[in-house]
Amino acid sequence: MTAIQVRGLHKSYNGTVAVAGVDLDISEGEVFALLGPNGAGKTTTVEILEGHRRRDSGEVSVLGVDPGSATRAWRARIGIVLQTANDAAELTVRESVRHYAGYYPSPANPDEVIEQVGLTQKANTRVKALSGGQRRRLDVALGVVGRPELVFLDEPTTGFDPEARRQFWELIRTLAAGGTTVLLTTHYLDEAEALADRVAVIAGGRIVAEGTPATLGGRSTAKATVRWQGPDGPETVLTDTPTALVTQLSQGRELPELTVTRPSLEDTYLELIGEKR
Repeated sequence: MTAIQVRGLHKSYNGTVAVAGVDLDISEGEVFALLGPNGAGKTTTVEILEGHRRRDSGEVSVLGVDPGSATRAWRARIGIVLQTANDAAELTVRESVRHYAGYYPSPANPDEVIEQVGLTQKANTRVKALSGGQRRRLDVALGVVGRPELVFLDEPTTGFDPEARRQFWELIRTLAAGGTTVLLTTHYLDEAEALADRVAVIAGGRIVAEGTPATLGGRSTAKATVRWQGPDGPETVLTDTPTALVTQLSQGRELPELTVTRPSLEDTYLELIGEKR
């Protein structure tokens, strides 16, 4: 039931370490988000899993196959949505999706995929005439038209407006509900929180934390910040027991502008990669 298994993955470029011993386990049907700053080793790791880059050492299994020696049959089982892509700009959207569908043994209906990514009204438009966000939607369509068992999504919603992002999220949920495994890289932490079953943070070529979005880095058990407007101005208390504190403070009086917050996923992520807000 494991779609991706990685043990002791290493990769260097001219003596500079990019990946320094990454271990990963991603289950079938799971949406897994890999987060990390630029230069952390995220892209190199994903490219090795896709079979696009050779590793120096370590064990890697993707859908039961070593991607370093993968066959065409294995490639037909995965879908890849790259951060940038080259294509035939003179083709229409429909022609592009139908063309890519021809590479797979059992593709989805191209028109249904075009509808899923919100491009039905642009189906007869040439690719060169699409906006940046529309072009990105086409990238997604090309990545999923083959009915892949596993989809790699590299910054998939870059250039999307808020409505298009929500539509894309629904597409990913539909894929996952159908059993497709999704490995997502994104700089949008709200996207990771909305979509991912689990999240891993990579920094300095290593996985520094892994868990659900709610528990990553001890987030669920972190101290809560209780804020309210006191008679002499704003007051703030950091506490492990926010409910008890609020109950104690509120006896016999109102607490204007009361808020109780725990660290957001963004707060936790920035702390894990060693950056401050």
